[in-house]
Amino acid sequence: MKLLNTAWCRENRAKPLVFLGAVLFASGVAHLGVYCIDGGAWEGDISWRKPILFGISAGLTSISMGWVWGSLSTWKYDRFLSWTAALALLLEVGLIDLQQWRGVASHFNRSTALDSAIYNVMGLLILWVTGVIIALTVRSFTTPLSQPTPMVIAIQYGLLYLTISCGLGILININGDLRMQHGMPPAQYGDAGVPKFPHGVVIHALQWLPIIAWGAAWAHFSTTTQRRIILFASRASGLLLVYASAVTLLGRARFDAPPELAVVLYVALTTLLGLGAIVIFGIFKHLLATRQTPT
Repeated sequence: MKLLNTAWCRENRAKPLVFLGAVLFASGVAHLGVYCIDGGAWEGDISWRKPILFGISAGLTSISMGWVWGSLSTWKYDRFLSWTAALALLLEVGLIDLQQWRGVASHFNRSTALDSAIYNVMGLLILWVTGVIIALTVRSFTTPLSQPTPMVIAIQYGLLYLTISCGLGILININGDLRMQHGMPPAQYGDAGVPKFPHGVVIHALQWLPIIAWGAAWAHFSTTTQRRIILFASRASGLLLVYASAVTLLGRARFDAPPELAVVLYVALTTLLGLGAIVIFGIFKHLLATRQTPT
């Protein structure tokens, strides 16, 4: 596998997602600079955290979707779907940025007709992106991908977790609106549950699982070992989602879990860190062996 092959970036279906994804990522980094200069609170309805995190997160997601698309066989609606998904992400993050620069909340803000309309448009945009991601996920399971088996597993699990994360994001918005109607904090579940925790905990599995697969291939592990590593990593990522969902449904804060549930988090993190260490060690071992091989 050519680990540094960037030919996929020039693929017509990938171009809009890669280009606009880079724009989004740059926007997040730029807002990080604004935060460093302007300061202020990191948490809260109005903070630079949202333009930063949404820009970087949406940018990475967009680029990763472009990469996946480059591994699929061509379909006549591909360019339409890739362009509309990229533009929807750009517009959604753009509206979040706009609200921050206006000095008002971007989410759960229905204080004026304009703010309510912006929030509704954001919801429609993310619904479209979610639909595209679902279609991409289904295709990853039903059509061949031009990747080695371990990478295919990483892509499939990564897209599956991304789909679940998007679905949870939609549920968060519905739950938030219902709570607002009853005069309760919208970004909360129960007494202290944080709905965005399960939404965000594995949303970037589409990045870290392929990275682990790349690393295992770079370490020149056998295909069987690579497959086992990525399966363990994928299932450990699932445990993170189980933990985050359970602790939130219990109405508890992120790390205020009962001992029996905390074990799930420890197992997941230990597994992922252990696999990461194995892959890194394998890469260094391979590089050392390569340098010591006589020419």
